[in-house]
Amino acid sequence: MADQSSELQKPEKDRRKQGLAIYSGRRKDSGGGTDAHAPTDRRIPRVFSQALSVSIPLSHSAPASCTPLHREMTLKLSTSPCMQHFSKLRVDRPYRDEVLSMMEYNGHKVVKDTIYGSGSKKYRYCKHISKQRLFGLPTELMSKGKHFILIRNPLNILPSFEKVQPPSFLELGLGELVSIYSDLCQMGTPPPVIDADELQRDPENTLRGLCDDLEIPFQASMLKWEAGPIPEDGVWAPWWYKSVHESTGFSSPKKYPRIFPLSHYDLLEQSLPLYNILRSHVKHKSSLLSCPLPPPSLPVPENAKLLAWVGDEILPREMAKVSVFDSVVQGGDSVWEGLRIYKGKIFKLEEHLDRMFDSVKALAFDNVPSREEIKEAIFRTLITNGMFDNTHIRLSLTRGKKVTSGMSPTFNRYGCTLIVLAEWKPPVYDNDGGIVLVTATTRRNSPNNLDSKIHHNNLLNNILAKIESSNAKAADAIMLDKDGFVSETNATNIFMVKKGRVLTPHADYCLPGITRATVWTTGTMGELSPVVQIDGRVIGEGKVGPVTRTLQNAYKNLTEDSGVLIPTYQAA
Repeated sequence: MADQSSELQKPEKDRRKQGLAIYSGRRKDSGGGTDAHAPTDRRIPRVFSQALSVSIPLSHSAPASCTPLHREMTLKLSTSPCMQHFSKLRVDRPYRDEVLSMMEYNGHKVVKDTIYGSGSKKYRYCKHISKQRLFGLPTELMSKGKHFILIRNPLNILPSFEKVQPPSFLELGLGELVSIYSDLCQMGTPPPVIDADELQRDPENTLRGLCDDLEIPFQASMLKWEAGPIPEDGVWAPWWYKSVHESTGFSSPKKYPRIFPLSHYDLLEQSLPLYNILRSHVKHKSSLLSCPLPPPSLPVPENAKLLAWVGDEILPREMAKVSVFDSVVQGGDSVWEGLRIYKGKIFKLEEHLDRMFDSVKALAFDNVPSREEIKEAIFRTLITNGMFDNTHIRLSLTRGKKVTSGMSPTFNRYGCTLIVLAEWKPPVYDNDGGIVLVTATTRRNSPNNLDSKIHHNNLLNNILAKIESSNAKAADAIMLDKDGFVSETNATNIFMVKKGRVLTPHADYCLPGITRATVWTTGTMGELSPVVQIDGRVIGEGKVGPVTRTLQNAYKNLTEDSGVLIPTYQAA
């Protein structure tokens, strides 16, 4: 790592190189052992693994980890203050005496003379192990040059430690990597982050992207190199770089991973969140299953940054997830309600909770949160998001997490899982101009098979009907009962006005709506939506009729005059 470059025509003593510094957590190379961890009050920068040094490197355990980029970019490469690591901490290494006899002790001198010293090349490339970052070194070490961070999934690193010694959290260096990333962000220079797995799967595109971020030219020679050592290897090369010296380029990753040692399971749980923090800043991520899709646009962009209640806590959107053992994943074993917020009030909250608890009783859930606890979670979610109007809530209660996969509710021993998903969401239908419906071939569940009065998450037949409506470019699909009579749409109740009378299907074949008891409606999410066409046939004059308008106005007035008030925020 060094200063930004000046013209190379300047005298040798005045030249400065463009500095490139990589930080990495500890890794284990197939050619040797690992350094012992430093105490928490000692952080020592040092040249990282030879892996990234001959290319803008790969990963420790990969067959090829170095490329000619090191030769292209390096004037001289040294391991700097790792001397202090060996001498003060009494690290037992076979090359310890050789390192102590050959390397500089003074970290400040290494930064000044080796990292920022004069030279003849345009770039200087330095590597550092994150856990050996020593407090008190010159600030130029971070403030000058350009930095990037290499990460490796602990799931892939930890099995390799088994060959050498038991690993530790400090040995992995992920905590220090997050700290380094944070410090560089505070300086206004957030570093690029590359994942060793991505580098191994797609070295050319990964290196091209990294070079673009660092504003240095990509060279095809970065992808291939000659086998054997290079002068900058260091005295530890015979112990560390065997696989690197045997390689001539990046090889494809192994098809299957190593067996993960369960003795490291706790360490994996401890370190994986920090790895994921850094991985979230990797620009290009691949998938083993398919090519990654570009980020989709959201119907309401403001919902990109929302907070949801899951279990017993509020989480950011991308962290709001349930366990793979949760019953909603295992079999759609869950109940739900749709709530809408108008001008600081939750419309028909008590009635929705009545229906939810009726469904919970019908499905024989155990360890159910109380009514007041659910209301408190709703209030907290809305207040935290600042959502007091034009908001829809998907309120779900699952049977909870299982101790093992399977259908039996006896496996559910953790209690129910509560989910409060609040979104900015205007009515989803065209309530001014009217909507178009089609009749689905998919029939509504018979009450002989599944009680339609249970508001459950087994919605597959509704989804099949929705697919039919989407294919027909209609808003929704009308679902018929087993005898061919109208039941409801895939998402809403349906009403018809005939000779001045409002008609609606019997509730045995459709879900009794909360709003349908008061007004002619389609549902909480869409409010009251006039239908102007069904199966290509125009209804009436194809316009919204006077009865519908009257009901829409009545519904609007009802939402303004009723509802449960959301408590206001109170400072402690």
